[in-house]
Order: sequence, then C-alpha cells, then structure tokens
Amino acid sequence: MIKAMDCLYFISLPALSCLLLLLIGISNAELKGEKYQTYIVHMDNSHKPATFLTHESWHRSTLRSLSNPADDEGTFLYSYNHVMHGFSARLTPSQLAEIEKSPAHIGTYRESFGKLFTTHSPKFLGLRQNSGILPTASRGEGVIIGIIDTGIWPESESFHDKGMPSVPQRWKGKCENGTAFNPSTCNRKLIGARSFSKGLVAAGRKISTKYDYDSARDFFGHGTHTSSTAAGNYVFGANHFGYARGTARGVAPAAHVAMYKVLFATDTEESAATDVLAGMDQAIADGVDIMSLSLGFTQTPYFNDVIAIASLSAMEKNIFVVCAAGNDGAYNSTYNGAPWITTVGAGTLDRSFTATMTLENGLTFEGISYFPQSIYIEDVPLYYDKSNESKSICNYGALNRSEVHQKIVLCDNSTTIDVEGQKEELERVGAYAGIFMTDLSFLDPEDYNIPSIVLPTVSGALVREYVANVTAAKVKSMTFLSTNLGVKPAPQVAYFSSRGPDPITPGVLKPDIIAPGVDVLAAVAPNKPFMELGKYELETDYALYSGTSMSAPHVAGVAALLKKIHPEWSPAAIRSALMTTAYTKDNTRTIMKNQMTSLPATPLDFGAGHINPNKAMDPGLIYDMNVQDYVNFLCGLGYTEKQMSAVLRHNQWNCSLEPVNLNYPSITAIFTNKTSSPTTKTFSRVVTNVGGDDSVYQAVIEIPKEMRIKVEPSILSFTKKNQKQGFVISIDIDEDAPTVTYGYLKWIDQLNHTVSSPVVAIKF
Repeated sequence: MIKAMDCLYFISLPALSCLLLLLIGISNAELKGEKYQTYIVHMDNSHKPATFLTHESWHRSTLRSLSNPADDEGTFLYSYNHVMHGFSARLTPSQLAEIEKSPAHIGTYRESFGKLFTTHSPKFLGLRQNSGILPTASRGEGVIIGIIDTGIWPESESFHDKGMPSVPQRWKGKCENGTAFNPSTCNRKLIGARSFSKGLVAAGRKISTKYDYDSARDFFGHGTHTSSTAAGNYVFGANHFGYARGTARGVAPAAHVAMYKVLFATDTEESAATDVLAGMDQAIADGVDIMSLSLGFTQTPYFNDVIAIASLSAMEKNIFVVCAAGNDGAYNSTYNGAPWITTVGAGTLDRSFTATMTLENGLTFEGISYFPQSIYIEDVPLYYDKSNESKSICNYGALNRSEVHQKIVLCDNSTTIDVEGQKEELERVGAYAGIFMTDLSFLDPEDYNIPSIVLPTVSGALVREYVANVTAAKVKSMTFLSTNLGVKPAPQVAYFSSRGPDPITPGVLKPDIIAPGVDVLAAVAPNKPFMELGKYELETDYALYSGTSMSAPHVAGVAALLKKIHPEWSPAAIRSALMTTAYTKDNTRTIMKNQMTSLPATPLDFGAGHINPNKAMDPGLIYDMNVQDYVNFLCGLGYTEKQMSAVLRHNQWNCSLEPVNLNYPSITAIFTNKTSSPTTKTFSRVVTNVGGDDSVYQAVIEIPKEMRIKVEPSILSFTKKNQKQGFVISIDIDEDAPTVTYGYLKWIDQLNHTVSSPVVAIKF
C-alpha cells in the first residue's frame, strides 16, 4: 500500500477563448525569483474550442497563451482525458494564478508524494478447479485486470501464456520499450506494460539506477506479487524457501494482466500523484475491466482526492475499481473510502509456518518460524538471565558476547523492545539461535536470518521455568520448514489492517470487505537478495508478503470471475454481491477475531465480512447504483458548486435525494449526543432480483438488546428477474448503548439465498 505524505489541493481550468483576454499583465520582472512547482490542473471540457482536435493540443496551447508563456516542452507533464479533463505541469505561482482566473478552471491539485505500505489463498477462498465459480467463469477468460503498482517481472513463470485465450480485440494497450524491458516479453497473459515517472522527475526525485528501472520492469517485487495474486497462471512447485510448497495460481488464472507502473525507487522512495493519475487515465483508455490499486494517499475530501476522482470516472465507464484499505491498524484510518471504490481490508489464512523445539527434559513446543533452511539443531546450550531484566528481554546492548556466543537465547516478552529489536541484539552478540515469547510476532519472513522460533507466552513461560531451574539448560533439538493447514481460528482480521469508520464520510461503512492479506505466496522479482543468512544472500522467485496490498488483488481476481459470469453487472452490483454474501464467522463458527486482541471483531474491522466467491456468483438480490446515486450522495455532503465540479468533472448535475439513501449494501447510522438529534434514523434501499423468476424474501433481523430495527415491508415478492423492490429500515439505540453497536438485516428466500447487510450504529 502507498501512503502519501502531503495533501492534495484541487482547482480547475477555464476556456481558452477567455484565456487570451484574462491572462494579461504579469511582467517578466514579477516572475523573477519564483520557483516552479508541479500542479494537476482540472479543466472544464465544455470550454475546449472546437479548433483544437485533441485535449493535449488545447492544454499545451493554454500554457503557451500565458502572458509569460510557459515552455510547454519543458514544463508540461501529462494530459488527462479520462480520469478528468486537465493536465499536469510545472508552473510558477504567477502562472498558476493566471490560469485560475479563467472560467474554464475547475480546480488545482498540488503534487503529492506517497510511499509503499507494505497459493494457498485460492483454496482458502473455496476456488476449486472443477466446481463453483472458477470453472463457471472459465477462470476469467477475456477479462482484463489493470494493476497500478511498482511494475512487473515479465519473465516470471506466473505470467506464461500456456492455455491463455487470444488477446481481446477491444484491447487498445501495449507493452512499452524501456530500461531492461523488451516488449517481446509480453504475451497473451501480460498484454500491457507501461510506466509513468514524469511527475517524480519533474519534482527532482531522481529514479535510482541502482535500485529500480525507468520502465515497466519491477524492482521491488510488489507489483509482480499483486499481479500474480490477481491473475497469475499455474506454476507447480512454488514455495518460499521450502514453506507453502504447492501450485501457485492467481484468483483468475485465465484473465489478462496489464501493468501500469507508477511507483519507483528514488532517494525518498516516493510516488507522485501526477504519475498515479496518468497511469489510471491510460488504463481507462486502454480498456481494462478491473482496476486494482494497492496504494492510497492521505485521506482528504473527495474534491481533493485524485484517486477518488479518477475512480469515479472509471466507474462511469463500467470499470470495477478495488483499493487496499491501508496498513495503519486499529484506528479509524481507512484509506480509499469513496463509496464507488471497493475498499479491502486484510484477513489471515488458516495456514501457519512453524518450527518444533524439544528441551532436554523432553518438553516439546511448536512455534512460528520462517527460517529458510532445513537444519537440525541438537544439544545446544540455552541462555536466559532471570536476574537482569534488561538481559531477560534481550534489550539493545544488554547482552554480552562472551556469555551468549553460540548459544540459544530465550528473550522475554516486552513492551520496551519488539521481537525484531531482540533479534538484532542476538545477531550483534553472535547468538546461535533465538527463542522469542509473544502472542503476536511482527517479524516478516525476511527477518529470519538466524534460526528463530516465536513461542506463545504460555509456552514461553514453561521454557523460562525450565531454564531458570536447571544448572546447564539445553535445547535437545530444533527443526524447521513445517507448513500447517487448517489452523484455527481463521480467518482473523490482520492486526495491521486499517479500520473504520472512514474519516471523510463515516456514514459509509469502510472497509467494505476483507480478503487474504497475511503470508500470501506469489511471484516476486528475483533480481536481488530476498534476505541474508550469515554471509549468504538468498534469492527467490516466490515469496510470502503481507498487507492490504495483497488483499486488494484477491478481490480484483474475484471481480474478474464475476465480470465473466455476469458481464451486464455494474461495478456496484459486483461489490454488492461480494458484500452481501461475505461471511463473518471463522472456522470455529464464532465471530471473526481481531488478531491483535483475540477479541471479537466488528464491521468496523471487517466491513460486511470475508469474501466468499462461490456464494457471490449467485447472490439472489443486489443493491445496484448508477452515477446519479453517487451525485445524490455528494450533494448531501454540502460541497460547493466548484467542489462538486471537481469530483464530477463537469458542472451539470441534479441533487434530488437525501445522502442517507445511497443504495449501499451496508447501513450506518450516526447518532450524536445532542438532545435535538433524532433518536430514530431511517434509510431507504432498493434491491434488484438477480435470482429466480418467482422469489419471496423474508426479512430476518439479528440485533443486540440495546438496538432496535424495523423493516417495512418485511416481505419482498418478485415475479421476474431484474425486478426491483424498495424497503425502509428504521434504526434506534438505547441512550447507554456502546459507542459502536451493530446487527444484521438478512433477506432470506426459499432457494437458500441469504442477502446479508451489516447495520451499524455509531455514537459521536
């Protein structure tokens, strides 16, 4: 996931016919000493004179028409035709002020910069080769997934085109030549690869020639991983240094992939909003069906949010846009919360990677480990100093090399130092191996460069008791490379997954859903060491990554399958099917838990629940929406005329409905402590029958005692497919109800369709 460090500021652009009259009077002397900055300039397309055949020619002419003309060759970056009408360029404050006086100007957005957040999962999702959604959808044949990311490693086995269909004739994209990237590496699987770096270069962020490629080729491995997760082809024997061995494949293995590289390694490892916008603009022009972004910028109102604006344009063109929710953990910090974006949090899999340790007294323990060697440790002294707290927690600089060298060291759980810090301390003093005590390890797979095992605190306490009462404690044996399936409880909401409510519009429940995002095995760039083990550097073609960056492409893949089965469905219909069929209970049949606390999670953690692809292809009812529904929503936010124009990219709209009536598959009621605030919140919804011709649905309400819900009518009858029915839902809570209270409205028919919507009440 990418996180921007700066806010964006939006404005817009006027008509060229007026520019020549308005852009007068600034002298060269006034420009002296002014610094150039990069801006995205949003223009009203209705002002484009007919004499200009292309938008870019109009945009460049605008710069040349300034009273102190800008050198469009030296300052012009991109022309945007699909995500918005406008351009990005390097401008002085005086030049920008001139442009902003034009009646064609809608908004200006200052350049901002972002950073990356950072095999078994198809089976965990229930994707079977010979039954269910995968064969029904022909594995996604003919669907094109556009990935906005760090590039792609085209030679990866995940992108071979054996068994792939021909490239769709409607496809307008291409593979561009560039540094270390030959278009000939593209094929029927990888059908497009472009890169966008003008914004970074213009801002002085020089692309590293040592740590990246100025082309669509991936250096980080992030974009290769997300692409292969969404639509990688079948690769037998894939593994992470012996862990998770099996057949790697994407969620939609027959779908086509197009990469739009917008993230590069620079001195500050940043990405530019101008480049991200250009990548999205090109993806729309090329003809992608699905757009997946494992990135995001600082939360800001939609009229200042370039991803929100670009995604709305994509939605209007029937492109399903899915974004990662962010990796900021248990705070109301969800990114990409616009209601036309499907926002995805992260869940765990039912898989663990373990080592087994046996003490000299015969006690055996299993703990988490990703140590990448099949070694057998036998009869090694065990060190633990219970008399010195700093040493017992392996604090920075606390251990003496003479005491612990070539020994296995036990490190207590601590709030002072994390496991990664403890591991670094053991490396410093030459410990043979480490035993760490914690119920939740933040170590990544690449951090296991000495033999290590992470034990839960209960097991760790038994080890501590043993070593504290034995004169010469020893570890009898320690073995690695175990992969365990069916681990319980699973899924859990990953500790790092950003939670709701969305800070911009808390009345829209975000994230929408969760998907696998912990220890996901997929292809990476094999151009650099993944980790160091002593003096050895280890490389790999496949690796375990974690993050909501990994969750979003899972949903992109499922959306591709649904798009194949239901080509007539809108992006809102696809999201509705995903949400209303999601599940909220883990494999112990209890509510999914928060990985950090082991307490029950809520819809603010997991949205509607965990995706369930096989159920999603036959949801029964859908909550559909069109552009006007989103216009109504924006009207209710109190935006000015100019702010509305910035989001909608034009100045013609009709505000006709209340914002609370956005036809969303989830329902969120905001209650305040003010006595004047209504005690009952009422919402209207419309559902469309996509199931059987003759269907009758009964409303079933599941709520806690402090919540009351009324639905009218409580029975919905349909006589034909695509018939619509409306209902009204009223929500009330007790005065002493918790800050967050939730229940569920479920529409259930005689064909075993269950259309579930979370109903959340939040007190502010």
